[in-house]
Amino acid sequence: MQDACPHPAYPEQMQPLVDRYGRVATDLRVSLTDRCNLRCSYCMPAEGLDWMPTADQLTDDEVVRLITVAIERLGVREVRFTGGEPLVRRGLVDVVGRTRAIDPGVELSITTNGIGLARTAGALADAGLDRVNVSLDTVRPDTFLEITRRDRFNDVVEGLAAAERSGLGPVKVNAVLLRGLNDDQAPELLRWCLDRGYQLRFIEQMPLDAQHGWSREGMVTADEIFAHLDGEFSLTPATEPRGSAPAELFLVDGGPATVGVIASVTRPFCGDCDRVRLTADGQVRNCLFAREESDLRAAMRNGATDAELAERWLAAMAGKAAGHGIDDPTFLQPDRPMSAIGG
Repeated sequence: MQDACPHPAYPEQMQPLVDRYGRVATDLRVSLTDRCNLRCSYCMPAEGLDWMPTADQLTDDEVVRLITVAIERLGVREVRFTGGEPLVRRGLVDVVGRTRAIDPGVELSITTNGIGLARTAGALADAGLDRVNVSLDTVRPDTFLEITRRDRFNDVVEGLAAAERSGLGPVKVNAVLLRGLNDDQAPELLRWCLDRGYQLRFIEQMPLDAQHGWSREGMVTADEIFAHLDGEFSLTPATEPRGSAPAELFLVDGGPATVGVIASVTRPFCGDCDRVRLTADGQVRNCLFAREESDLRAAMRNGATDAELAERWLAAMAGKAAGHGIDDPTFLQPDRPMSAIGG
């Protein structure tokens, strides 16, 4: 358990979420649901998954209470709502508004597939959301259908435009390249985003699929992404420090536009990680690839005080490993897929 003495840079009741390697978690990813309205081939099977029972899922009040503990007692300064697909959570706008009321200075964002964003972007902005990250792996409708198994490309495009109009910027686009499907489309995806003022981030596919079919050999690496882009664009490293950001940024044709690459597998950035995750059923995960969780839901429902919940959270973070260990021969993929963990 963490020492009870507060960190000298924090108010008296606040302790940083520090692990044994000195990393401090200030970025909280909150999964609001494991449900999703797409069936992306690198995430889940075509028939979908067995969804979490409603009774296991945190209520809106419970979500807000744990976020309050994280902000007021543990020093969290950024909250990102994830899923599954967070837009399918009926109480999302209310949760965002109540989170904004906790501390106006905390950055609030959402990672979404963009379906439904056209009708909710304005309400989310009014509730206090700062920006959105939208997953979009291709700008070809036929490839989108092949990857997601749903004909919803135009809905995503409309959602991106609505987010921009509502002031939820900078609008960021997350893309995963899949060998044999869209790995030849990186340049056109970047050009499409540049033309619209969106900030593109390519992400290496990670071993978090429900089918456990990921292989390092099948993954499109950061080096391959650069090779695909080099034929059409000149990329130079951005000058600003990367800090704890997962994306390595590059100026496109001298800037000011940038493109990012999140090379979680081939260029891990675990030493600078500042993230902690809360699942939709109230489990703390100190790493995306953790195989152990700490149950805050049961403690909360059994009457734990905010101070006791904070202590449990601190203890969970203290045990964080030095890195995700994908290169270790003993590495085991987490039992939960990405849709049940939250991005």
